Amino acid sequence: MPSSSASRRLGERARTRFPGVLALAAPAVILFAPGVQAEQPAQGFAVERFYPSAAGSGWLVMDDLDMQGGLGGAARLTVGYANNPLVVGSGPGRVAVVADQLGADLGGAVTYHRWRLYLDLAMPLLSTGQGGTVDGYTFTPPAVNPGSEPDTVSDVSIGSEVRMAGEPGGPLRLGADARLYLPNGRRADYDSDGTFRAMLRALVAGDVGRLAYAGQLGVHIRPLDDSSTPGSPRGSELVFGLAAGSRLPVGAYSSWALVVGPELFGATALRSWFSADDTAIEGLMSGRIEITRADQMRVGIGLGAGGGLDRHFGAPDWRLVVGVDVRGCASCGHR
Repeated sequence: MPSSSASRRLGERARTRFPGVLALAAPAVILFAPGVQAEQPAQGFAVERFYPSAAGSGWLVMDDLDMQGGLGGAARLTVGYANNPLVVGSGPGRVAVVADQLGADLGGAVTYHRWRLYLDLAMPLLSTGQGGTVDGYTFTPPAVNPGSEPDTVSDVSIGSEVRMAGEPGGPLRLGADARLYLPNGRRADYDSDGTFRAMLRALVAGDVGRLAYAGQLGVHIRPLDDSSTPGSPRGSELVFGLAAGSRLPVGAYSSWALVVGPELFGATALRSWFSADDTAIEGLMSGRIEITRADQMRVGIGLGAGGGLDRHFGAPDWRLVVGVDVRGCASCGHR
């Protein structure tokens, strides 16, 4: 049997070594314990999925491919509000990261025969929400307001489109569009990815009697892939849309017309192809009054209201958009 002094020495060694063992083992216990993980901040991204059409394009989202005549131009101002465009989690853990988003888009375009070259400046006016933690990610809401925290211009887009087939006012017009997004906003305010983006689209439009229609199908080349973060982009996306409406005369004014009809548009991550969590689909009931003056200038005043048909991937609960569009050219024909 060990002596009493030897027993005391063994006890002292155990007492001095045990805290060291605990200090080494604690990180491993925390790391591998079930349900325990370190929280990390969500970086933010461009949450807006309402991509307004180029100045002079008629529709709010679609393009009527109605360029005509010689050298011309157009200008557009669009103001829109989206409610709950970014909500992550579910049930009691649901967090409306971006709850209220108000912004304006100022666009300009130059046209020549079948071509349109355009520029669009997105200007966030108000963006608020709530913070929280979901799936180990800590979300900080945006804080954009015109007083203390303005974010003057977010991503800038420049683009070009061409009508490849068909004539203005004809039953079938086919075209193509290319758009480049230049990063200028802040990811933390959810108005920029912080990277260059591009969009390539095939366009269709036409007028058959009083029916006006337009559609698009293309790809949004989006380098940001933050699939581990709830609600974030999953890389490049397929974009699509369709609009149709009736062109109705307004009273006795032959130069006035009212176009009323729905616009449906959305995006889905190419890596998942229309999965519920990675697809956004919106619908807007839109209407616009078009006034064609004797000097060939056309003024359009439009209003759209609607929301997400499936409220995922940046589709808001509801949206309201107002736009004013002015276009003219040196030798435009009358419809």
